[in-house]
Amino acid sequence: MRKYAGNPWLVLLVVSLGFFMTLLDLTIVNIAIPNMITKLHASLDDVLWVINAYALVLAVLVITTGRLGDLIGPRILFMSGVAVFTAASAACGLALTPGWLIGFRAVQGLGAAMLMPQTLTIITNTFPPERRGAAFGIWGAVAGVATIAGPTLGGLLVSAFDWRWIFFVNLPIGVIVLLITPILIPDVRLGRKHRFDVLGVLLASAALLAICYGLVEGQKYDWGTITSFISIPLILGVGVVLLVAFLLYQRMTQDREPLVPFALFRDRNYAVVNGVSCMLAIGMMGIFLPFTIYLQSVLGFSRPAWPWRPPRCSRCSSPRRQAG
Repeated sequence: MRKYAGNPWLVLLVVSLGFFMTLLDLTIVNIAIPNMITKLHASLDDVLWVINAYALVLAVLVITTGRLGDLIGPRILFMSGVAVFTAASAACGLALTPGWLIGFRAVQGLGAAMLMPQTLTIITNTFPPERRGAAFGIWGAVAGVATIAGPTLGGLLVSAFDWRWIFFVNLPIGVIVLLITPILIPDVRLGRKHRFDVLGVLLASAALLAICYGLVEGQKYDWGTITSFISIPLILGVGVVLLVAFLLYQRMTQDREPLVPFALFRDRNYAVVNGVSCMLAIGMMGIFLPFTIYLQSVLGFSRPAWPWRPPRCSRCSSPRRQAG
């Protein structure tokens, strides 16, 4: 297998498998919410934090881990992220209480944040410029497939087995990626020393944490007071102030390898594509959770028995027909 080491398309396959796992876990849990509430004796708020703990840690740490990949090498951090993510997936599947599951999901988010930025770095350093467009296109397609596959695969696993299998499904993928990464992916580094922007990392992490926490918990507290003088608007306001401070600090450090090079956004195509991608992600990820809960809890489209049988009308014994 050593003869395939460094093959760009095999490298793309390996990093895409790791990337696939991280995005799959953003949506696969949604379909298991009723099953988790019943079998784990959890509240809806507990289960929502099972989803949010993962997304929150991923969002907060992705910038930091991206720079760490520059410092210690993308392959090392990619493998470390896959190992953390796989071990946390096993722990999630074995969790006995909602609290433990939420904690392990946060660790899963850490693993995802470690490996996700490295996939683009590895692809960029492996493919020549004339082939990067095709490679990034496949990488983007994997993101789309993973997002769509989450609810579908989750429904199948929950119906056939149990909610725990939505986490166990990551184990074979993670083990395979760990085994073949040191063989196929070269340890590519740029050969120059990078600067770790401690203040920038702290500002970005604190800003994202405050904004994400405020948005996640806002409805729970009716967008008002949490305790004493602490309120959701205050947390969101602090997050926005910290974000502005981060951007101002980045502006002052553009000549010292900043976390966010503003020169990239002078390219109109780059700026527009990033804006469109951001809006698309907000729309897609924002609709999946409420839509899943609405279908299962409001319309009664709960998971079917296995094997599936068509629902029967309450007034007769024949299967219910859809209105034409």
